[in-house]
Amino acid sequence: MNNKVVARFADGRIVKGMTANFSPAKDRFHLNELSAPAGSKPLEVLVGSLKALFFVKDFEGNPKHVEKKEFDPARPPAGRRIKVEFRDGEVLLGTTQGYQPGRAGFFLMPADAASNIERCYVVAAAAKEISFV
Repeated sequence: MNNKVVARFADGRIVKGMTANFSPAKDRFHLNELSAPAGSKPLEVLVGSLKALFFVKDFEGNPKHVEKKEFDPARPPAGRRIKVEFRDGEVLLGTTQGYQPGRAGFFLMPADAASNIERCYVVAAAAKEISFV
């Protein structure tokens, strides 16, 4: 299955594309870049070079949407509530069922149901602070 993803690298680069072989158990995956010419070889991405890998509904998103940084009391979340503050100052709020200190990363489901992000793989080394809320 091909997933629409936005790879946000720790150095600030952003690459959009499709992947069919991302696994948190592996140290790399392949990304077919959206902007690459037809027939191009996939980009090999080292997971450790990322800040996060966003699995998105579409590549455009809604530029007018402001991500809510709170949970909807009418929709109790599944999993533990978690807040991630990245080294670059970005903050994500969501839920997780897989965060454990010492692991390389974990999946986060955004708190905002209207987000373009379906789920996100957070690379723990790119986070300044991770806390349960």
